[in-house]
Amino acid sequence: MIAVDCWFDPSCPYTWVTARWLEEVERVRDVRVRWHVMSLAVLNEGREDDPEGDPEGWLWQPVRVFALVQEEHGQAALATLYRAYGEAVHARGERPDTRELLRTAGLPEQLAEAAHTSAHDELVRASHRSGIELVGTHVGTPVVAVVSGTGTRSAWFGPVLSRVPVGEEAGRLWDGVTLVAGTRGFHELKGRPHEAPRG
Repeated sequence: MIAVDCWFDPSCPYTWVTARWLEEVERVRDVRVRWHVMSLAVLNEGREDDPEGDPEGWLWQPVRVFALVQEEHGQAALATLYRAYGEAVHARGERPDTRELLRTAGLPEQLAEAAHTSAHDELVRASHRSGIELVGTHVGTPVVAVVSGTGTRSAWFGPVLSRVPVGEEAGRLWDGVTLVAGTRGFHELKGRPHEAPRG
Protein backbone atom coordinates (compact mmCIF):
# COMPACT_ATOMS: atom_id res chain seq x y z
CA MET A 1 0.00 0.00 0.00
CA ILE A 2 1.38 3.40 -1.03
CA ALA A 3 0.46 6.41 1.10
CA VAL A 4 -0.40 9.50 -0.92
CA ASP A 5 -0.68 12.89 0.77
CA CYS A 6 -2.91 15.52 -0.80
CA TRP A 7 -3.12 19.12 0.40
CA PHE A 8 -6.27 20.88 -0.79
CA ASP A 9 -8.20 24.11 -0.45
CA PRO A 10 -11.85 23.01 -0.43
CA SER A 11 -12.95 26.15 -2.28
CA CYS A 12 -11.09 25.29 -5.50
CA PRO A 13 -13.30 23.54 -8.07
CA TYR A 14 -10.33 22.11 -9.99
CA THR A 15 -8.92 20.63 -6.81
CA TRP A 16 -12.27 18.92 -6.26
CA VAL A 17 -11.90 17.23 -9.66
CA THR A 18 -8.36 16.14 -8.75
CA ALA A 19 -9.64 14.78 -5.43
CA ARG A 20 -12.29 12.73 -7.22
CA TRP A 21 -9.56 11.41 -9.53
CA LEU A 22 -7.46 10.39 -6.51
CA GLU A 23 -10.46 8.54 -5.08
CA GLU A 24 -10.73 6.72 -8.40
CA VAL A 25 -7.00 5.94 -8.29
CA GLU A 26 -7.57 4.30 -4.89
CA ARG A 27 -9.94 1.87 -6.63
CA VAL A 28 -7.50 0.81 -9.35
CA ARG A 29 -4.07 1.13 -7.70
CA ASP A 30 -2.72 0.07 -4.31
CA VAL A 31 -2.74 3.58 -2.83
CA ARG A 32 -4.47 5.33 0.06
CA VAL A 33 -4.88 9.09 0.18
CA ARG A 34 -4.31 11.11 3.34
CA TRP A 35 -5.98 14.51 3.12
CA HIS A 36 -4.53 17.75 4.47
CA VAL A 37 -5.73 21.35 4.39
CA MET A 38 -3.93 24.06 2.48
CA SER A 39 -5.14 27.59 1.93
CA LEU A 40 -5.21 29.87 -1.09
CA ALA A 41 -5.82 32.74 1.35
CA VAL A 42 -2.52 31.96 3.10
CA LEU A 43 -0.72 31.36 -0.19
CA ASN A 44 -1.75 34.77 -1.53
CA GLU A 45 -1.16 36.83 1.62
CA GLY A 46 0.85 39.97 0.99
CA ARG A 47 0.37 39.92 -2.78
CA GLU A 48 -0.61 43.14 -4.52
CA ASP A 49 -2.80 41.28 -6.99
CA ASP A 50 -5.66 39.06 -5.88
CA PRO A 51 -5.56 35.96 -8.10
CA GLU A 52 -8.55 34.39 -6.35
CA GLY A 53 -10.72 37.55 -6.43
CA ASP A 54 -11.31 37.39 -2.68
CA PRO A 55 -10.76 40.87 -1.18
CA GLU A 56 -13.24 40.13 1.65
CA GLY A 57 -11.34 37.05 2.81
CA TRP A 58 -14.17 34.53 2.34
CA LEU A 59 -11.69 31.79 1.45
CA TRP A 60 -10.61 31.73 5.10
CA GLN A 61 -13.98 30.46 6.32
CA PRO A 62 -14.03 26.90 4.95
CA VAL A 63 -10.33 26.22 5.57
CA ARG A 64 -10.68 27.24 9.21
CA VAL A 65 -13.43 24.69 9.72
CA PHE A 66 -11.61 22.02 7.74
CA ALA A 67 -8.35 22.54 9.67
CA LEU A 68 -10.18 22.22 12.99
CA VAL A 69 -11.85 19.01 11.78
CA GLN A 70 -8.44 17.70 10.69
CA GLU A 71 -6.97 18.50 14.12
CA GLU A 72 -9.82 17.30 16.34
CA HIS A 73 -11.44 14.50 14.33
CA GLY A 74 -8.75 13.13 12.02
CA GLN A 75 -8.30 11.99 8.44
CA ALA A 76 -11.52 10.04 7.96
CA ALA A 77 -13.66 12.92 9.20
CA LEU A 78 -11.77 15.40 7.03
CA ALA A 79 -12.32 13.22 3.95
CA THR A 80 -16.03 12.87 4.75
CA LEU A 81 -16.47 16.62 5.20
CA TYR A 82 -14.60 17.34 1.97
CA ARG A 83 -16.86 14.93 0.08
CA ALA A 84 -20.00 16.57 1.54
CA TYR A 85 -18.66 20.06 0.75
CA GLY A 86 -17.47 19.17 -2.75
CA GLU A 87 -20.69 17.44 -3.73
CA ALA A 88 -22.79 20.37 -2.51
CA VAL A 89 -20.63 23.28 -3.65
CA HIS A 90 -18.78 22.04 -6.72
CA ALA A 91 -20.99 19.25 -8.10
CA ARG A 92 -24.41 20.81 -7.42
CA GLY A 93 -23.49 24.52 -7.28
CA GLU A 94 -25.13 25.03 -3.89
CA ARG A 95 -24.03 27.33 -1.07
CA PRO A 96 -25.03 25.22 1.93
CA ASP A 97 -24.89 26.33 5.52
CA THR A 98 -21.70 25.14 7.23
CA ARG A 99 -23.69 23.56 10.06
CA GLU A 100 -25.69 21.57 7.53
CA LEU A 101 -22.48 20.31 5.91
CA LEU A 102 -21.09 19.28 9.28
CA ARG A 103 -24.33 17.43 10.07
CA THR A 104 -24.14 15.64 6.72
CA ALA A 105 -20.57 14.61 7.56
CA GLY A 106 -21.58 13.38 11.03
CA LEU A 107 -19.58 16.09 12.80
CA PRO A 108 -20.52 18.48 15.63
CA GLU A 109 -22.30 21.57 14.31
CA GLN A 110 -20.46 23.88 16.70
CA LEU A 111 -17.32 23.42 14.58
CA ALA A 112 -18.96 25.93 12.20
CA GLU A 113 -18.06 28.70 14.66
CA ALA A 114 -14.41 28.32 13.64
CA ALA A 115 -15.21 29.91 10.25
CA HIS A 116 -15.58 33.37 11.78
CA THR A 117 -12.62 33.52 14.14
CA SER A 118 -8.87 33.56 13.68
CA ALA A 119 -8.42 31.43 16.83
CA HIS A 120 -7.40 28.36 14.82
CA ASP A 121 -5.57 30.06 11.96
CA GLU A 122 -2.25 28.56 13.06
CA LEU A 123 -3.74 25.11 12.34
CA VAL A 124 -4.48 26.29 8.81
CA ARG A 125 -1.01 27.80 8.43
CA ALA A 126 0.80 24.74 9.80
CA SER A 127 -1.05 22.30 7.54
CA HIS A 128 -0.58 24.62 4.56
CA ARG A 129 3.12 25.01 5.31
CA SER A 130 3.67 21.23 5.50
CA GLY A 131 2.45 20.88 1.92
CA ILE A 132 3.71 24.04 0.26
CA GLU A 133 7.23 23.52 1.62
CA LEU A 134 7.43 20.46 -0.64
CA VAL A 135 6.86 22.41 -3.86
CA GLY A 136 7.31 26.15 -3.27
CA THR A 137 4.96 29.12 -3.19
CA HIS A 138 4.83 29.55 -6.98
CA VAL A 139 2.02 26.98 -7.28
CA GLY A 140 -1.49 26.55 -5.91
CA THR A 141 -3.82 23.77 -4.85
CA PRO A 142 -3.65 20.78 -4.81
CA VAL A 143 -0.22 19.59 -3.73
CA VAL A 144 0.29 15.83 -3.92
CA ALA A 145 3.20 13.87 -2.44
CA VAL A 146 4.14 10.20 -2.54
CA VAL A 147 7.08 8.11 -1.38
CA SER A 148 8.30 5.69 -4.04
CA GLY A 149 9.30 2.08 -3.46
CA THR A 150 12.92 3.26 -3.28
CA GLY A 151 12.08 5.67 -0.45
CA THR A 152 12.32 8.81 -2.57
CA ARG A 153 9.61 11.40 -1.94
CA SER A 154 8.11 13.19 -4.93
CA ALA A 155 5.76 16.13 -4.63
CA TRP A 156 3.96 18.20 -7.23
CA PHE A 157 1.21 20.71 -7.87
CA GLY A 158 -1.82 19.25 -9.63
CA PRO A 159 -2.65 17.70 -11.87
CA VAL A 160 -5.23 20.30 -12.85
CA LEU A 161 -8.12 18.42 -14.42
CA SER A 162 -11.42 19.58 -15.89
CA ARG A 163 -13.07 16.15 -15.73
CA VAL A 164 -12.61 13.05 -13.58
CA PRO A 165 -10.82 10.14 -15.29
CA VAL A 166 -12.36 6.83 -14.25
CA GLY A 167 -11.22 3.24 -14.09
CA GLU A 168 -7.98 2.35 -15.79
CA GLU A 169 -7.76 5.82 -17.35
CA ALA A 170 -7.39 7.19 -13.82
CA GLY A 171 -4.75 4.57 -13.08
CA ARG A 172 -2.76 5.33 -16.23
CA LEU A 173 -2.77 9.04 -15.40
CA TRP A 174 -1.52 8.20 -11.90
CA ASP A 175 1.24 6.03 -13.33
CA GLY A 176 2.30 8.79 -15.70
CA VAL A 177 2.19 11.60 -13.15
CA THR A 178 4.21 9.65 -10.60
CA LEU A 179 6.73 8.63 -13.27
CA VAL A 180 7.25 12.21 -14.43
CA ALA A 181 7.22 13.76 -10.94
CA GLY A 182 9.73 11.19 -9.70
CA THR A 183 12.23 12.06 -12.43
CA ARG A 184 15.20 14.05 -11.12
CA GLY A 185 15.30 17.52 -12.60
CA PHE A 186 11.61 17.55 -13.58
CA HIS A 187 9.89 20.87 -12.84
CA GLU A 188 6.82 21.59 -14.92
CA LEU A 189 4.40 20.21 -17.50
CA LYS A 190 1.38 22.12 -18.83
CA GLY A 191 -1.43 21.39 -21.26
CA ARG A 192 -4.14 23.38 -22.99
CA PRO A 193 -5.90 26.30 -21.26
CA HIS A 194 -8.37 25.21 -18.58
CA GLU A 195 -11.87 24.13 -19.37
CA ALA A 196 -14.58 24.62 -16.76
CA PRO A 197 -14.36 21.82 -14.16
CA ARG A 198 -16.90 19.00 -14.41
CA GLY A 199 -16.78 16.95 -11.28
